[in-house]
Amino acid sequence: MNRRKILKKIFIIILTINPVNNFISGQGTSGKNVAFPSDSLTLEEIISQAISNHPTVMMAREAINSANVRISLAKTGYYPEVDVNANYSNLGPVTKLTIPDLGSFQLFPGNNYSASINYRQVIYDFGRTRQNIEIESENKVIGEQALEQAKQKLSLLAVNNFYTLLFLQSAIRIKEEQLSALDEHLAAIEKKMATGSATEYQVLSTKVRISAVESQKVDLEAALTAQQAFLNSLTGNEHVSTPVVKAGLGADLPLLPSDSLRAYAMRNRDEVKLDRERYTLAELRYGMLKLQNKPLVSLMATGGAKNGYIPYLGELKPNYVVGLGVRIPVFDGNKNKYNLLQAQSAITSLSYQSDYTKRVVSNELAEAVAYLTAAKKKVAQYDLQLDQALKAYSLAVTSFNTGAITNLDLLDSSTALSESRLMMLKSQIDYEASVYKLKAALGERIY
Repeated sequence: MNRRKILKKIFIIILTINPVNNFISGQGTSGKNVAFPSDSLTLEEIISQAISNHPTVMMAREAINSANVRISLAKTGYYPEVDVNANYSNLGPVTKLTIPDLGSFQLFPGNNYSASINYRQVIYDFGRTRQNIEIESENKVIGEQALEQAKQKLSLLAVNNFYTLLFLQSAIRIKEEQLSALDEHLAAIEKKMATGSATEYQVLSTKVRISAVESQKVDLEAALTAQQAFLNSLTGNEHVSTPVVKAGLGADLPLLPSDSLRAYAMRNRDEVKLDRERYTLAELRYGMLKLQNKPLVSLMATGGAKNGYIPYLGELKPNYVVGLGVRIPVFDGNKNKYNLLQAQSAITSLSYQSDYTKRVVSNELAEAVAYLTAAKKKVAQYDLQLDQALKAYSLAVTSFNTGAITNLDLLDSSTALSESRLMMLKSQIDYEASVYKLKAALGERIY
């Protein structure tokens, strides 16, 4: 089936003036297009607005910024710590020692001064710092993947909202055309009843049809308002009360891979990628815990000046301390042992989570393929049904003009045509939405 031909037929039918009035009056009128507001939104614009300023996207971006800071913080383990200390203290009473024939000696000064520069550096930590940097780098990768997933989910929400709005807008126009035709038909029948060529039953039946269509239109308008509110929330344009979407059908099928669809989805779905990264992160954390009981070698150096050296207690003299320290954990109460067991359990749980995610992805892919296949068949079926409805209506108009059928029979044919137009539109929109769902199921970017 030629899709371009189908699309052309849909919009010619939807956007033309109601044919009922033309046939009843016996005067042909040229079709005219329904004008869209200049500020109507395309699908691309809605997706762009949704992913540019939505809170979930902003939170994911901020998580990446935080991950960058944590990476820099982890790298500080390679750098030394340097600080300056200065102290003054007054001690009393001052201890003095008296030696016969030699006099009295003061053991320490009453006023004590000291200043020093302290340097501390970890020389070797058996890979703790390197492992910590890898953990934070993996957290950043997870944050970046989470950002892509948030954008993809928002884009899919935007797609569903766009096509729902498009259907509701077009359905309301169809109902308005029906009401216009029915109102004119009612006026004509009431004139005929006044002359005795029509019955009250025909008038009442027409009014019942008007009431039914008005009720359907009210329901459609309520649904449209709800979807417009959702669109305002999605895009952050809360000052826009009644956004209108611009008609635009013609989504392209995804480029199907040469291998199986499932294998392609497993390589590209954000959920599967996230599970892989989380598993890698859990392994890195396990490795980090294994290093906790390794020795730690560090260097310490202090240089400065202080008073209190005999025999000149008040004189400031340079001094220094240089040392090398080794910390060897011996027993931690089995804390590290149980932390390792907990980390291993987390790795096992993530492997189960990964299996579950793959099952969900496989199911979503199968559903997307099934819905797309069904939608394609429905487009063909409703295209045929619409052709038949058009022919049936044309025959009904001819029969009505010759008096072979009543106005109620003509209205039945008109209603069937309107319903066929509506179902044709819905089937095409369902097909378009199914294309995007298949793209999402395969892991292709919608935005």
